[in-house]
Amino acid sequence: MATQAVKNSITLPTDTIRRQGGMVILPLREYKKLCERAVPTYYLHGKEAEELDRLVEEGLKEHEEGKTIEASSLEEALKIYERKQNKKN
Repeated sequence: MATQAVKNSITLPTDTIRRQGGMVILPLREYKKLCERAVPTYYLHGKEAEELDRLVEEGLKEHEEGKTIEASSLEEALKIYERKQNKKN
């Protein structure tokens, strides 16, 4: 029995492609690499680097002490933080 390659085709409306200025088809790995490279990389030196190092160390210490807030979004975290602050006052 001979094996045949199954080919799937995609039909894209020409007017949509023209309106959007073209179309790009990439393998998923290449797309992910492009997305990663789209985020700018910053290199800090001197005082800025030291301040960031201290901030990270402080955050890790607070995390180890259980002082951090676990939430599914920033909005939820801010609400939890606000409730905790109101209980203290």
